[in-house]
Amino acid sequence: MIVAVAIFAIVVVTGGLVAAVALSGGQSRHVADAGYASTEPTDTPTYTTGETTATTSSTSETTTARTTERETPTSQTPSGPRSVVATGDNPLFGRADYGLQNIPCSLSRWAADQSSATRFFQSGIGCLDAAWSRLLGAVDLPFRTPNLAVPQSLSESSTPCGSGGTTTGVTPFYCPSNNTIYLPMDRIEIDVWGNHPGPYLSILAHEYGHHVQNLAGITEAFGEKRYDAGADSAAGLELSRRMELEAQCFSGMFLGSSSISGGSVDRNIYNEAWNAQDRGDDYARNGKRDHGSAKHNISWWQHGATKNRNQQCNTWLSASADVS
Repeated sequence: MIVAVAIFAIVVVTGGLVAAVALSGGQSRHVADAGYASTEPTDTPTYTTGETTATTSSTSETTTARTTERETPTSQTPSGPRSVVATGDNPLFGRADYGLQNIPCSLSRWAADQSSATRFFQSGIGCLDAAWSRLLGAVDLPFRTPNLAVPQSLSESSTPCGSGGTTTGVTPFYCPSNNTIYLPMDRIEIDVWGNHPGPYLSILAHEYGHHVQNLAGITEAFGEKRYDAGADSAAGLELSRRMELEAQCFSGMFLGSSSISGGSVDRNIYNEAWNAQDRGDDYARNGKRDHGSAKHNISWWQHGATKNRNQQCNTWLSASADVS
């Protein structure tokens, strides 16, 4: 078991997905309001922020990556809620009426340069923190904010998860070993999405979904099951698809709940995200089916956006045909 967890912490990383469709059209919104009585954490987290440094001339612009980390006390033993190592029966899915509260989100303006993108993603994490901290607190699971890295390319960052371990090796990813979301500028498909913020927000929300899985204990349970099954076995690949499609559903939950709250996530951003989910194994360069088909990436994201209920995103109890 120790060997399994150690290997998983080094090499198992849940990553982003490859998009393959341009934005088009709009969708009507049918978003559920999660009106539960949440229990918010009583402690106020403290953050340290490494500021972005930029040098601009008429011919070049050099910008270092901005990262954020939460300060944790070193003089006392951590107390409070604990993760539960479980997948389908995780406390996150304990009640049918639990979902994300409709909290207004204030986003920094998107622009396709590193400094602006970093500010946009960091503001998005603030919105995601506000939504998920309440929900995790309500089910007595721990919460902490993830770190963020937005380098020009992954070569600028040192990560215990290597290049991300994703299907293509060219996508954003979340590294559970150091609690960090990596969104390299050359991996977020600016050439596809341009100045439409919706797809970038949904990508961030997907990677944050993996952070939620890590906090809840789902990631550890998944790693143990996948190790026992064999990472590239049929059973192991199905487990990976369940993990990824659940993160898709969590991403939809966030966009759906925040889009009816009167904040920055307006109908245009929501519709952009809705139309940007045609992604997954259909476009994998190596043929490995570990993220789910394009059809299921679309359907699980839209399911989360319209239902906004944790139990509705519990891919671990779904039929194999629904996570192919």
